[in-house]
Formats: sequence, C-alpha cells, structure tokens
Amino acid sequence: MKTIVFVLCLCLSTITFSQTNVSGKVVDESSVPVVGANIVVVGDTAGTATDFDGNFSLLVDLEPPFVLQISSVGYASQDVEVTSNNQNLNVVLVEGSELDEVVISASRTPERVFESPVTIERFGIKEIRSTASVDFYDGLENLKGVDINTNSLTFKSINTRGFATFANTRFMQLVDGMDNSAPALNFPLGNLLGMTDTDILSVELLPGAASALYGANAFNGILFMRSKSPFDHEGISISAKRGITSQEAAGDNPYTDFSIRAAHKFSEHFAAKVNFGYLRGTDWEANNTTAKPGTGATRADIDYDGINVYGDEVSTDIKEVAEALVGLGILPAGAEALVPSENVSRTGYNEGDLTDYEAESIKADWGLYFRPWANDFEIAYVGKVGTGSTIYQGANRYAIDNFFLQQHKLEIRNDNFFLRGYVTEDRAGDSYDMVFTGININRAWKDDQTWFGQYVGAFVQGSLAGLTAEEAHNLGRQTADTGRFEPGSDGFNSAFNASINNPDLATGSKFQDNSKIYHGDANYNFSHLWDAVEVQVGGSYRTYSLNSSGTIYTDNDGPINYSEYGVYTQLQKKLELSDNVDLKLTGSVRYDKSELFDGFFSPRLAAGFTINDQHNIRASFQTGFRNPTTQDLYIGLDVGRAVLVGGAIDNPSRYVDDYDLSTTGQALLGASTIQFDGQGAYTNSYLLSSVQAFGATGDASQLEIANSSFVKPEQVTSFELGYRGKLGKVIVDLSGYYNQYQDFLANETVVAPFYGDVQLTQTVPGDPNNTPLAIAAIANSDFQVYQTYTNSDKDVNSYGGSIGVSTKIFGNFDLGGNYTYAKLDFDTEANPDFRTNFNTPEHKVKGSFGNTELFKNFGFNVAWRWSDTYEWEASFGDGQVPAFHVLDAQLNYRAPKFLKSTFKVGATNVLGDEYFTAFGTGYIGSMYYVSWTINNL
Repeated sequence: MKTIVFVLCLCLSTITFSQTNVSGKVVDESSVPVVGANIVVVGDTAGTATDFDGNFSLLVDLEPPFVLQISSVGYASQDVEVTSNNQNLNVVLVEGSELDEVVISASRTPERVFESPVTIERFGIKEIRSTASVDFYDGLENLKGVDINTNSLTFKSINTRGFATFANTRFMQLVDGMDNSAPALNFPLGNLLGMTDTDILSVELLPGAASALYGANAFNGILFMRSKSPFDHEGISISAKRGITSQEAAGDNPYTDFSIRAAHKFSEHFAAKVNFGYLRGTDWEANNTTAKPGTGATRADIDYDGINVYGDEVSTDIKEVAEALVGLGILPAGAEALVPSENVSRTGYNEGDLTDYEAESIKADWGLYFRPWANDFEIAYVGKVGTGSTIYQGANRYAIDNFFLQQHKLEIRNDNFFLRGYVTEDRAGDSYDMVFTGININRAWKDDQTWFGQYVGAFVQGSLAGLTAEEAHNLGRQTADTGRFEPGSDGFNSAFNASINNPDLATGSKFQDNSKIYHGDANYNFSHLWDAVEVQVGGSYRTYSLNSSGTIYTDNDGPINYSEYGVYTQLQKKLELSDNVDLKLTGSVRYDKSELFDGFFSPRLAAGFTINDQHNIRASFQTGFRNPTTQDLYIGLDVGRAVLVGGAIDNPSRYVDDYDLSTTGQALLGASTIQFDGQGAYTNSYLLSSVQAFGATGDASQLEIANSSFVKPEQVTSFELGYRGKLGKVIVDLSGYYNQYQDFLANETVVAPFYGDVQLTQTVPGDPNNTPLAIAAIANSDFQVYQTYTNSDKDVNSYGGSIGVSTKIFGNFDLGGNYTYAKLDFDTEANPDFRTNFNTPEHKVKGSFGNTELFKNFGFNVAWRWSDTYEWEASFGDGQVPAFHVLDAQLNYRAPKFLKSTFKVGATNVLGDEYFTAFGTGYIGSMYYVSWTINNL
C-alpha cells in the first residue's frame, strides 16, 4: 500500500512539475492591443486567445522549451519560443496582406486567400469592427460582386451573379455548417434569425457555383458564417446600439439592437457558450400608390390596381354585370346598352392600413462543447431559436409576424473530419398575406356581387339622368362604397382580425406552416495519412417534411415528404515547377440523387499558378445544379391574379377548386360551377401573352400553346479566370466568368380553359360555325390563370467580372475600391412569357476609406457604393430600379480603461437620398446610431 501511495505522489509531483505557466501581451506595430489573437502551442492542442487589452495567460502541460504560435486575422503569424516557467512575453504582430488570410470554404481545407482556386471574399473580425454599416450582415454589401436586395429593415437577401428575387433559392447560407433556410420558404431570411455581432468570427463568401462540394442550391453563391469557439474566446461581450431610422413616408422612429455573448472554458475538456440578440425598429413603409406597370391606369381610373394598394385586385367587366342584372329583372330591358364593356376594380386599402410595420428580431443560441481527450477531437451540441416580425415580398406582400425557427445540431469533429446532423423547423406564427387581407376586408363588408351590382345600378341611373360617363362612374363607386369599413373603425378592425386568423384564402389571409428539414453530412480529409495528394470524401442526406395544412402547399391531406442525397470526392496537389513557380491543381466530383429525379454528376477542375509568391493566376471549370425547391415542386397558392402551382409530376392534380361558370358555360356544361384542378396548366393551356393578343385582335391564330413541362433539376456550367497579386503596395484581385445554364428553372404564366382542348379539335355542340370549345371558354372568361414552375429549353447565359484594389496611403490609411460588371445573355423579347429574374445591375462601383488608428484609440471608416439602373422582374411585379448611390460612415473610440469598451457613432445613407433595390418595396431611408460594445474576453 505504501508503495502505491509513493508511486501516486511521484506521478502527481511529476504532473505538477511539467505544468508551465505563460503570460504576455500581443500588440500591433502601433502598440494597439490585438484583441482575440489566437495563441496555440505548436504540436499540441493547448491554446487561448487575448482579451480586450491584448493580454493572455496559458497553463501548458509541457516542460520548456516549446513554441507558441500567435496569429490574428490581418496579421502575419509569429512563432515565439518559451524557455522557462512563468515567462512573460511581449509580442508585436506585423500587419499582413489580406491575401495571406486563411479561408476554409473554397476547398473545405485551410488555405490562403492568395492560393484559393476560385473567387472568394472574406469578412473577418477587423472588417466587422470597422464596417460603416449598421451591422456585419449589411457590411457584406461592400464586398465586390455582392448585391443586397432590401426587402425590409430586418430581411435582406444576398445576390451574387444574378438570377435572384427575395426568394433567392440559388444562394446558400451556412451558419457553423448548418443551412439556415426556412423549410417552408426554402431560402434564408437574411440574418433575421442568424448570428449576433458579438459572436461572429468570420464570414466567407463564394460567388459562383459550388455544388461539387456543397450540393444542391450552392448554385450561384454560398455564404459561410463562423462563430467563436468558447475554447478560444471566453468571457462576456455586450453590444448595445440605439438610434433612429429616418424615412420620408414613416418619419423618424427609434431603433434598438442589443446582443450579449457569454462563454466559459471550464477545463481543457469542456466549454460552453450562450448568445442572445434583440432588435426592434420600424420598417421601411411601402406607400407607392402608382398603378402597376402595364395597366396604363392612375388612381383616378376605374380599373386602378395600385402597387402598394390591396383589395383593388378584384376587377370585373361591368357590361357582363349589367347583362346579368337585366337577365334577373333587376335592371330594365335595354339598360345594358348604357353600360360600356369596361373593367372596374373595387376600392382597395393602402399597405399602411394593413400592417404596423413593426420590425423585430429575437434570437438565441447555445452550445456545449466536449473534448474527451483534451485534443482536437470534439463533440458539440448547438441549439438555435429565433422569432421575429418583418415584411416579405413574394408573389404578394406578406406581414411575417412572430415567425419562429429552431435548429438543433449534434456534431463530432477533429481537424481531419466532421460528422454532423441537424434538424430545422419553422412555424409561420401570425403571418398573413396583406393582399388577401385587403380583399377579404372588402368582402366581409360587402360581397363582390353586391358591390358590382350597386355600382352598375348607380351607373345606369346616372346615365339616364344625363351624367357623363366619368360622372356616372364616380356615382357608381360612391354608391357602392357607401358604408365601407374605414381604417381604424370597429368594423375594419373586426374584419382585419377575422381575416388574419383565417387560413382559408376565400375568406381569410393567414399562413399556417410547421415544416421541417432533417439533414446529415460528413467529410473526411486523408491528407494527414500521406503526402502524395490531398484527398477528401464526403456526402450528405436530407429529408423535407412540408406541412402547411394546404395554405402554401398542396398538403391538405397531410405532410409531403421526400429526400435527396449526395456523395463527393476532391483531390488537390501542389507542384513546385521551379524555384519561383508553383502549380496547385484541384479536382472534385459529386453525385446527387433526389427520389423525384434521376441522379447526375457535378465535376469541378481548377488550376492556380503562383509566381514569386506575389502573383497568382487561377482558372476553373465547374458545374452546379439546383434541385427544384419545395415551392417549385409542391406549391398550390391562389395569389389573386393567378394560382401558383408547383411542377412536381404529382402536384397539379392535388390543387382542386370550384369555379363559377359564365352563362354560356353553364349552358354548355349543364352546371353553374365546375371543379377544376391544376393539371390543365401543364397539359391544356395557352401562354397568357397570346391570350391577351387574341383578346385584342380576335385572331385565334395568336393563341400559343403553353403546356408547361414538369420541373427537373437546373444545371450550370461555369468558366472562370482570375488573378490575385501584389503590385508594389497595391493588392489586386480580379476575375471574369461565363455561365451557361441548362434546364433553367423559372415561371410561365398560362391560361387553362375550363372546357375544350387547346389543340382546338373540340367544337361547341350545334354551333354552325364550329367554334372551338376552348375559344368559347376564353371568350366567356371561363378559364383560370396559373403561374407554373418549369424549365426553359432556351439558352440562358450570363457573364461578367469584377476587380478590386486596396492599398495604404498616407502611412496607415486604408483605401479600397471595386467594380463589378454583370450581363444577362437571353433573348427576352422572343420569350416574353419566360421570366429569368436576373435582377442585377450591369455596373456597380464601391469604395472605402478609413483608418483604424487615426490617433490613439480613435478610428473611422467611410464606405460609398453606386448601382446602375436595372430591371426588376418578380412574381409581385416588374419595374425599373433607378440608379442610386449610398454613403455610410462611422467614427469609433476605444476606451480600454473603461470596461474594455468601444464606442461608435455611425450613419447609413448619410446623404439622405432615399432609394429602393426592388420593385414594390418601401424606399430605404437613413439610419443614425450610437453603440457601446464591451469586450470582456
């Protein structure tokens, strides 16, 4: 027993003896503390990070001598030898080139930006702290090749290389490896439910196809957001931001943004963190009462349909109403002759009457991290929840209220592999369609038949009394609108609340949804096993479960489930061609299969020449694919002017509705109503534009058969050339690309007649003129307008390029600028019914100027951007977005002695020139704010 105790004491004394304490401070060349610098023991996993003052302390289970590697984004890493216990180190980091920064996403392995095989943009801690934007996510707009389409104050959609609406399903967004797309919408809601400023470590963005490594939807770009590990970044960080939003329509309103992060490393085995963020403000009010383009109407016109006016979408030909009233004996015989054949719309409500424009985001996440052997092997559980209110513009304008999203992830990883699984669930909360809210408030007060009947009756009376047509129309509307629910009245409020709590779009406007995504993926890097070539293999599996109770999808009879999987491999080799020239070759291929479609391969090849470690020339050929989204496949939604019906082969027949028939239709079919499904959109339909041409000319030869094809995956082939290098003190990064799309996914607007075939082989029974039944249906307005989801057999191509330059002037002032060119190569005039939704300015210019240390602890940054005029095309409406330029600015002061604080004063759109980035949204005003950030790391 004594021997055992002696041995244990000897072991304990040995352990105690082998522990070495190291402390120190890390500063830059201006003696400014480097916050969050990583200190790692070379050859071991022990490490820590510097606090707000640049100080660190580390206990290492090694005897000296050993080496510490000190690194931080934007600085050249430095190795320092530890020779004794309790040694105190003073380390000066030299600012490095942005090309030396390490990225992971381009090849799924750490590599310098300089050697990345494809175009990549990086936004690190330094850029996040100095951004002139109100938060890090908005700051991404200053990267070259990046557009941010502003839907609302809290929902912004990133667009790279075009083909994007707010529902940007061609762009993927990953947060610590998790796709944070909302399952029901199949795209991310910007950063509404994403990350907080206090926890963001870095952002990497690949503008272009990345399907070979990342699978479906990594099609036109992918964004990677990485958070801080509690093993490396301990302590409490608090950010409080207070200011105002200023807009001509909405006035000046308070804005609050608060976040807090708490992280602690309990031991070398276990660490944890928690984050909370709260944002509240007033959204950009959309008050455009101009009539929708193409209608040729003004608000004074009888068939007015305003851009941000809802309820006026309901319109009918008053001649037909007059004829029906005469037939019923309500109007005297011959009265129909007094009524012209003109469409009249109901009186609508402004958008501001139907929403409070409250913008709110509440999000929290937490993580538990376990390293059983105190090395790089880690088991982590991460949970995320978020709720919020915003405005979303899709086919209509939607008030997203109390939307809820949660994610839960379990991940096992080390430096060479990861295995993760996560689930994403959303709930629509109290969200509703503002267009149908306006329509159904009107109908709750007075049904359409009664309203139009009163309008026509008053019109006839006015005409008989000698009024002009304009005066008679005014009398008709005044009479029909008598007693209408006024905004704010008890009747209006009652009808409003009834509508937004009713999911039946015939009488209500509420969204119901509780959809889920189950996802698993894995990757293994074999490079640690051999030196010949770096080999990676991986794969992913995903299951969708759509559950909207028939309010979005055709899932009235229960959830719709389907799955997809993919496997990939990548080989990478670096060759030394001479003393000054290296060649890096990368090749990868991925196979993907959805249970709904045939499988296919996505290859990528890239080569990069490095010359004198100063110049890098890269070339790549890569392919991408995009499986049809959940909405492309299974949507079944009446948005008023059309029914959206997804293109999965089994979907159109699932959308069934009852329709009233005209008098002629009743006579032909022997019934007053018909039950009709969406199958006709894909098997018996005309293009809408051809029906409109037929209506204008009466020439049946104008009709063009649509019969949209059912959807299948979309593919892209991309060719890219690029250069990165240092020309003296100037860093240059330029690239050019050409994209060729196959089976391009988009929408067609078609008309399906309730009876008759579009080939015109069926004729009206007993008609001596043998009028085709389908022609009679079109003439009698016995048809349904659909928006289908389909693939184009036309060539859709795009090309463009960008160049970015950065340097230091006047010593330590940062100056940068970039230019981006993007062009659609598609014959839109020859294909008026096919919508590519390119939605990208041809020319963009951006610039920035700042200094992180203008004088001790004081810095500033100014960012300016200009966008060319472009056409916006989306299901809500088409219109021109005028050119705009925006100036953002911020001043900051570090107060290390006062709670380790940084104070910032900033403003976005300083010049106050209001603008918009998409047709139908509110104008974007200015924001003015002050912030206080405490970094107790």
